[in-house]
Amino acid sequence: MKLLLVFIFSLITLTSCNDKNKKHKTANSDPASHHVKVKEVLQTDTYTYLFVNENDEDYWMATGKMEPKVNSDLYYKNAFEMIDFKSKELNRTFDKVLLVDNISDKPILATSSLVNDSIHKGINNQVLKDDIHVERAPGGITIAELYKNGNDYANKKIVVRGQVVKINNSIMDRNWVHLKDGTNNEGKSDLTFTTKDDVKMGDIVTFEGTVSLNKDYGAGYVYPLIVENATIK
Repeated sequence: MKLLLVFIFSLITLTSCNDKNKKHKTANSDPASHHVKVKEVLQTDTYTYLFVNENDEDYWMATGKMEPKVNSDLYYKNAFEMIDFKSKELNRTFDKVLLVDNISDKPILATSSLVNDSIHKGINNQVLKDDIHVERAPGGITIAELYKNGNDYANKKIVVRGQVVKINNSIMDRNWVHLKDGTNNEGKSDLTFTTKDDVKMGDIVTFEGTVSLNKDYGAGYVYPLIVENATIK
């Protein structure tokens, strides 16, 4: 209740100032978060498309399946901006659409993680949390070895075998696959691959791809280490 009152008070203050360039935030909200009002909802088998307003600007967003109501408030942090985005299910091309990874129906607190506040955990996103123990691929390296010696492998092709623990499909014209093999280096055990190949949750796969360091895809998506253009061996 206290947070709600602070939020309402903040809205009143912003309205009285008539400052269209300020985002709607609570006193404790993350300054990098966005607050939008839902104006229209389009559903497909894969995505939910939202026509929203933020600070008097209208735009389209797409996220994984959810059931928001018109005039409801939503919050998010990161998004991929896609230009001339073609939706086959809607038979429609959007001039611009934001692909949003996590959406919350509550203001995102600066001291909390979005995952805890989220009502949806990502675009076509699946997560596996089981204990994993996968043998090293012949001629390959472990995830721990890659994280430990990342600089030595920069811009080089490597082979890694692991179990698929997370998938984000069809973002920026590629699939984003997370593998674990049971090894870790200083707490790093999850390795992200970009690929055109299709995999399923729980699959044991061997990927060959090129290591990239400090890769910035924009919109806050920065990977200190990622394996790109991976293919299944």
